[in-house]
Amino acid sequence: MSNISNFCLTLNPDHEDKIRMMSYIPVGLGDKVFSKNCLSDKIGETISHKNPFYGEYTFHYWIWKNYLKDIKTDWVGFCQYRKFFIKEDNSSELNNFEDLSESVIKNIEPNSNFDCILGMKSSVENYKLSKIIKNHFFEFLKDPTKLILKKKRNLKFHFDLFHGKGNLDVAIDLLDDKNRNDFRFFMNNKSYFNPHNMFICKVEILKEYYEVIFPWLEKCEKKFGFQNLNNYGLKRIYGFLAERFMSFWFSKNYKIKELPIIVKDLSNYKDL
Repeated sequence: MSNISNFCLTLNPDHEDKIRMMSYIPVGLGDKVFSKNCLSDKIGETISHKNPFYGEYTFHYWIWKNYLKDIKTDWVGFCQYRKFFIKEDNSSELNNFEDLSESVIKNIEPNSNFDCILGMKSSVENYKLSKIIKNHFFEFLKDPTKLILKKKRNLKFHFDLFHGKGNLDVAIDLLDDKNRNDFRFFMNNKSYFNPHNMFICKVEILKEYYEVIFPWLEKCEKKFGFQNLNNYGLKRIYGFLAERFMSFWFSKNYKIKELPIIVKDLSNYKDL
């Protein structure tokens, strides 16, 4: 019997059966109609209307407020219909659904020496420089050394470019005293993070995380609002803030194991 509840988030009702065949729990997001057996963040205490701004975190909020006490396994995990944790980096071999299903995480070994699983770190240093220069030429005029020195292209630099210059500092100022300075140091000094808002952790850790992340995002809402978030990088700012904070918070407080994340869209597998 599995000791982990794996929630797989999707926008497509056609994915439900495949998700169940993987022994995962399907979660329907967006405007399409899912079966009554599919979990949804549209009932109970919800912020589902904020999905364009929060992304996956509208479901996390729903879990926190409506479902956390109903999780009976020791571990809980979150993935997406096109991104999955796998045991080893053998993505080139996973060309059929059966191989994918065998490779995803379905159980955590007893007495494991870690508390959480995150995806392998992603570096912003290697982001296509040509694209950055094209879209943010004047930033490099102010400090040309950023063209040469990768270490200057840290997480804060990247966030300022793509999610509004100065917004990160404003958001960090709203964090609680326990995390504010450490998160600022993380963003100013690191050039990598664990991406995709995907993680696996023990249920009691999930509750602790929610009690930090959502009060902070609510404060950020009061500062940034929704009306003037007029491009993808700004519109999804709450999801991007959560993504960076997730990487920081779990690593700061708990022992992490990193696993590969495979990008394989369930829509690309033929009906079974």
